[in-house]
Amino acid sequence: MFDVGFAELLLIAIVGLLVIGPERLPGAIRTGQAWYSRIKRSLTDIKHEVSRELHNDAVLQDIKNAGHDLKSQADEFGEQLRSATTVISESEQDIPDHSEDQRRLTEKRAQ
Repeated sequence: MFDVGFAELLLIAIVGLLVIGPERLPGAIRTGQAWYSRIKRSLTDIKHEVSRELHNDAVLQDIKNAGHDLKSQADEFGEQLRSATTVISESEQDIPDHSEDQRRLTEKRAQ
């Protein structure tokens, strides 16, 4: 990641030994490792969270696309239903009305 070689690590260790001192150096190294672990864990958690959010966005987009498809299919079905209803209504107008004839027959039979 940082491309740190052996010579750089040796230099950091010598400077740390001189600045911090031999008594406190092991504690400082442990503290540095703890901070490094926490930062690494936090970055990993953030990476996983971003990955999950991107996946959730993809799923949400798929759901929206499916909703649009269903809406267009429902609109198409509704249009077909309206045209079928229009055809049936026009067919009913062509059928002669025999209700008056039925009423007269019923009256004749009743007499």
